[in-house]
Amino acid sequence: MPELPEVEVVRRGLARWVAGRTIAAVEVLHPRAVRRHPAGGADFAARLTGETIGVPQRRGKYLWLPLEGRELSVLGHLGMSGQLLVQPEEAADEKHLRIRVRFDDAAGTELRFVDQRTFGGLSLHENTPDGLPDVIAHIARDPLDPLFDDAAYHAALRAKRSTLKRALLDQSLISGVGNIYADEALWRARLHYERPTATLTRPRSAELLGHVRDVMNAALAVGGTSFDSLYVNVNGESGYFDRSLDAYGREDEPCRRCGTPMRRRPWMNRSSYFCPRCQRPPRLVS
Repeated sequence: MPELPEVEVVRRGLARWVAGRTIAAVEVLHPRAVRRHPAGGADFAARLTGETIGVPQRRGKYLWLPLEGRELSVLGHLGMSGQLLVQPEEAADEKHLRIRVRFDDAAGTELRFVDQRTFGGLSLHENTPDGLPDVIAHIARDPLDPLFDDAAYHAALRAKRSTLKRALLDQSLISGVGNIYADEALWRARLHYERPTATLTRPRSAELLGHVRDVMNAALAVGGTSFDSLYVNVNGESGYFDRSLDAYGREDEPCRRCGTPMRRRPWMNRSSYFCPRCQRPPRLVS
């Protein structure tokens, strides 16, 4: 699933192409695309018509379009294959087009939600006083947020009594980190994914957080990570950070630091990639 860099790439594109535009009409072409909007597709379309989109926002992996002058936002769930594309109005419909948003201006473009696997969708929600859609009020700030509290994160990490990768993927502690960037940051920090969080000193915690930020900023600079055509920006272009990955997906390839073959282990219905020499597993306490 897309992680913070991929979602931020989409948010920046939407900020450029749809912020400040007024919605003329909405077409819901597949009911699953609005299944998180209990009132259904017709209500979703009717309530958005005539509304003006504000500056798109993001927290972690979550993206939303606030409506100007309203305490409401459209939350975008990209799921496994969701895409928010800005296309010329005359462009042929995509095979898996689920929602079309037309605008009342002469810009000649429209917003399309395309989703091959139909796990994603759009939904309308009331905002919290902080401006977040209410359904994601529990999501922690992400490490690129200027208000992220490093000291509070370190304290929460040690108190969690978990393991490092589980804690990195816990969106109530830190948002935006998924499987790919967790493996990348842990490789850079030379930390094993099963190391207990309680053993992490404040300097090592700060170092790991620095690597999380570095790898995400590096991915942002090249448009995120795209392993297939499903992860694209609003213009349909793929990112290419996958060419720079040091850990994820590199099973049996030499570690770029020491030359030892990288390993992959099953982990929570996913995979973890690591160097057995640089990232030694924690000692078992008998």
